[in-house]
Amino acid sequence: MTSENRRLAQSVLDATDASGSLYGNGLPMIASENVLSPLVRRVVDSDLHGRYAEGLPGKRYYQGCEDFDDIESLGIQLAKQIFNCEFANIQSTSGTVSNMAALKALTQPGDKISAVSTADGGHISHARMGAVGVRGLELVTYPWDVERMEPDIDAAAKMIRDEKPQMCLFGQSVFLFPTPLEELSEVAHEVGAKVMYDGAHVLGLIAGGQFQDPLREGADMMTGSSHKTFPGPQGGFLLSDSDDPKFHRRLNSAIFPGVCSSYHLHHVAGKVVAMTEFQEFGEAYARDTVANAQAFGAAMAAEGFEVSAERRGYTASHQILTCHGEPDSGAGTRAAQQLEDAGIITNMNMLPGDTKAMTPSGLRLGVQELTRHGMGTGEMEEVARLFARVLIADEDPASVKPDVHSLRADFQEVSYCFSE
Repeated sequence: MTSENRRLAQSVLDATDASGSLYGNGLPMIASENVLSPLVRRVVDSDLHGRYAEGLPGKRYYQGCEDFDDIESLGIQLAKQIFNCEFANIQSTSGTVSNMAALKALTQPGDKISAVSTADGGHISHARMGAVGVRGLELVTYPWDVERMEPDIDAAAKMIRDEKPQMCLFGQSVFLFPTPLEELSEVAHEVGAKVMYDGAHVLGLIAGGQFQDPLREGADMMTGSSHKTFPGPQGGFLLSDSDDPKFHRRLNSAIFPGVCSSYHLHHVAGKVVAMTEFQEFGEAYARDTVANAQAFGAAMAAEGFEVSAERRGYTASHQILTCHGEPDSGAGTRAAQQLEDAGIITNMNMLPGDTKAMTPSGLRLGVQELTRHGMGTGEMEEVARLFARVLIADEDPASVKPDVHSLRADFQEVSYCFSE
């Protein structure tokens, strides 16, 4: 007789099978997610999973690291090529861990930092509740231009001059358009501040030449995730174009021993394979992702949705932002649940004016995973019609779900990668 624990283990295994799940049959549109290529998946599910390699290639605290030294060295080389930079650390286990390392390297407890507020789309690691608070930093937030969905350039420049922060952090979780980085980094450097750019959401678009180039626009360093628009396994990057070896040592030390011990070698190897695929397919993937997002934004507006930044063309990234009711009304919360009932996976999101993260008025919608499965601008119009049926026509989500499954059935393969 099968034991209860074996049955429970099997139930967990069954739940991880995407082919029969909401993700496998539905439309995954959370802007912070993506899917692995077959080769990356194989590398992640390897013997490296249980191994340690503290330190840097050739300078380890464990024996048995020769093969992994070759893997990590190749990954560092590829990251420098892809991001056109002098320094790369690929050990971080996430974008937030990368941010923690950057803050450790470049600030001291009690320093002042400027960033985008969470209500305006800033990431929680940029807030007192996250890495900024863990580091013990004083936070000031940029004045925000709601129509342009970016920091108000003149008001933010004045704030930087008045507040004189030790670090100016740019980048968002709701990231529709390039940051006015050249203008604001010039002001930051004028007051002696370091400039940090969190490219977690848009890292693949940056690497694919479709967004902005932060390391050429004044950022002293850039952090990012390896599993959003950069379509690899869970993990992070720490990047800089500085040629100062002392600065490189500070960044490396901030990762290890700063915020990482063992750093998930199987994921690092997965990043390296993802980078080889990105060199081959990344520009096309980034270009198609942005085209799909823009088409989706226009289609959603045509269906009658209130889409942010209409005057700017809705987006220049992989995501759009939609409003579904009054601030703090919970309209976004309800919309996300209705869509999930129809097989469409999204996330509620705060909009400017919202103050409660669990009852916001908006949705943040990403197309990077649908693009990775081969959907194009025509499919974006179909997806917008499905949204309208659920949220505008008020159809029963259960009656929409079969059409969601029918659309997704033709897009099961992973594109923009090597075949097995």
